Amino acid sequence: MNQTDREVSAGIIEGCRQGDRASFHALYQVYKDKVYSISLYFFHGDEAAAGDATQQVFLKLLTGIGQFRGGSEFSTWLYRMVVNTCLDHAKAGKRRPQSVEAGVLERIVAVDSAEEDLARAEVAGKVQAALSSLPPKLRLPVLLRYFEDLSYGEMADALNCSLGTVASRLHQGHKLLAEKLAKLRGAAAGR
Repeated sequence: MNQTDREVSAGIIEGCRQGDRASFHALYQVYKDKVYSISLYFFHGDEAAAGDATQQVFLKLLTGIGQFRGGSEFSTWLYRMVVNTCLDHAKAGKRRPQSVEAGVLERIVAVDSAEEDLARAEVAGKVQAALSSLPPKLRLPVLLRYFEDLSYGEMADALNCSLGTVASRLHQGHKLLAEKLAKLRGAAAGR
């Protein structure tokens, strides 16, 4: 059981099933940032698409909480919903990938000089672009592993695939990212 699941008790989930608004609000407060973060990275930093997907996930959660049977951790069930919602939005072409938004770059630690700050922002943008350019089936495992710290088993449940498939997709994702980032290192060394 991970930290987030400990924060969401069975009582809160049951309250949501019973239609208790306070319980749903508590659930929303615990998971809104995680759902938005996965969506934001999936949609290449497109804040509008991430907001739409996040809203859709919580609407589905509100109407479908009765489908959660407790066979897995609640967070795993929710992550599967996030994955499916993002993939559905992408298939429907509701949003086109955009360039990296400035909001994504705000996570960079402040540096001493404006030049260093600009260089870090540029590198962060290129890393984000490399991650965003991965196909969804490779991007999602990377996001779940490194941004949400899910185990391979939790990722397999969320992605509805085998452990071997998770390992394979992570390996392929790592390989593609390494190739893309090697080009970035080469360009930085040439300065």
